[in-house]
Amino acid sequence: MILPVVVYYILFHYWPMLWLRIAFYDFRILKGFAGSKFVGWKHFQSFMNNPDFLGIMWNTLYLNILSLVFSFPAPIIFAILLNELAGGKFKKGVQTISYLPHFLSIVVVVSMIRNILSPSLGIVNSVLKQLGGKEIYFIGEPRYFRPIMILSGIWQEIGWGSIIFLSAIAGINTELYESAVIDGASRWKRVLHITLPGISQTVIIMLILRIGSLLSVGFEKVYLMQNSRNLGVSEVLSTYVYKRGMVNNNYSLATAVGLFNGVISLVLVALANKLSKKYSEISLI
Repeated sequence: MILPVVVYYILFHYWPMLWLRIAFYDFRILKGFAGSKFVGWKHFQSFMNNPDFLGIMWNTLYLNILSLVFSFPAPIIFAILLNELAGGKFKKGVQTISYLPHFLSIVVVVSMIRNILSPSLGIVNSVLKQLGGKEIYFIGEPRYFRPIMILSGIWQEIGWGSIIFLSAIAGINTELYESAVIDGASRWKRVLHITLPGISQTVIIMLILRIGSLLSVGFEKVYLMQNSRNLGVSEVLSTYVYKRGMVNNNYSLATAVGLFNGVISLVLVALANKLSKKYSEISLI
């Protein structure tokens, strides 16, 4: 039963690592490695010496830090609120509705965002006009790009992300809650002293993994939301790699940037794991 999974990981995760060598060559597809010139760290230096390097890194980090601050706690809070719901059918209905946005195509989500925020037909601008305000081209305004990304991301993933935390809550011994009720503990105190400590290990593990993706931003959504007016805040590592690798056919530079991203992510995960093990005795290994 595990064979298809092993084959999948070998073909799509481990075997492609051999092609990371492209980052150290002026790679030409038709010539292969044998006919391509070895250039060492040239492409890494080219990326770091790029005038846009600091801006791209800042955009990527800033967007991910905002996501870590606002998007990461959202499923935890939502899972706790769902767990406190008494009605079985109502609870299942809320869960089902909250899961649905996760299964929507990114293209559909971005289209919905564009329609809702449209200056001419969008409901948001219609309300603004009714209140005496002026129309705002939200998609084209750089200052609105990050809030739109964060809020739409929370809406899309809050239900799906809460599943793992609901599972952790379900694993807490119910006798603890019963004892707390007998002792007169309020609902808030039960959450504070039983639920949160009970899921703390899961939260920390998920946080460690999330820190490792601080340089990784979902390419599709950023790219579809990107335009010439918000490019200064929307150009991130993933879109940069796509434009250099696929559009400009500079596969070596794109691979170098991707490898740089992977190494930094590995370092961040190792550091977060070490700090977690030191201060909370919870770690990945």
